[in-house]
Amino acid sequence: MKHIGIVACSVEGAALCYRTIAEAAEPQVGAYNHPRVTLHSIPMADWMPAFGEGDFCAVGEIMLESARVVANAGADFAICPDNSCHLSWEHFIDRSPIPWLHIGEVVAAEARRSGWKEAGLLGTRFTMEGPMYPEVFRRHGMEVLPPSTEDRAIVHDVIFEELVRGKLLEPSRLRFNEIVARLKAQGCDSVILGCTEIPLLVRADDCPLPTLDSTRLLARAAVMTAIGRGT
Repeated sequence: MKHIGIVACSVEGAALCYRTIAEAAEPQVGAYNHPRVTLHSIPMADWMPAFGEGDFCAVGEIMLESARVVANAGADFAICPDNSCHLSWEHFIDRSPIPWLHIGEVVAAEARRSGWKEAGLLGTRFTMEGPMYPEVFRRHGMEVLPPSTEDRAIVHDVIFEELVRGKLLEPSRLRFNEIVARLKAQGCDSVILGCTEIPLLVRADDCPLPTLDSTRLLARAAVMTAIGRGT
């Protein structure tokens, strides 16, 4: 099996991704078994100034720093369970010592398999207002719709004030469902949980739209790649 490198930004998203890798691997490769995993975590405090200034070149340098660490530890490829970090893709990918799986491509592939055409998008302000998901989905013949300006502010604030700190509050879950319901009313047939902590809050069993769980989809794609059944 190939060795997976996890480039972590937020603690909660990276932890969910790592746990999902172990859970997804066991049915494929046997009891108590999973690919080797190296996780490298630079404090979120080091990332936030670059995000705040919209300096995705600087974000890319942090991605590259972690990529080198996991590569030196033996990782064959890398993943980053953070959607906003992928806005820096063009600034680092050609210099990376190992290949990567792209979270947006993984999510778009699942949407295409499911036959969905227009996905709502929840995430940080950087992700909801950025070009990553719209560009990836359009390449696959699909569209992405972010929430209204007011709803984007709600989602962004919940992520940074609650979710990245592991706070899962029922009023916030209900507000997210209301936002998804508004996206459904605008014609969306699915919703991207495009911040890797959102799946900790939004439940697929009561969400108004089918969910595209970016964290778990990326983790499962990494497992299948590691065991030679992915791309």
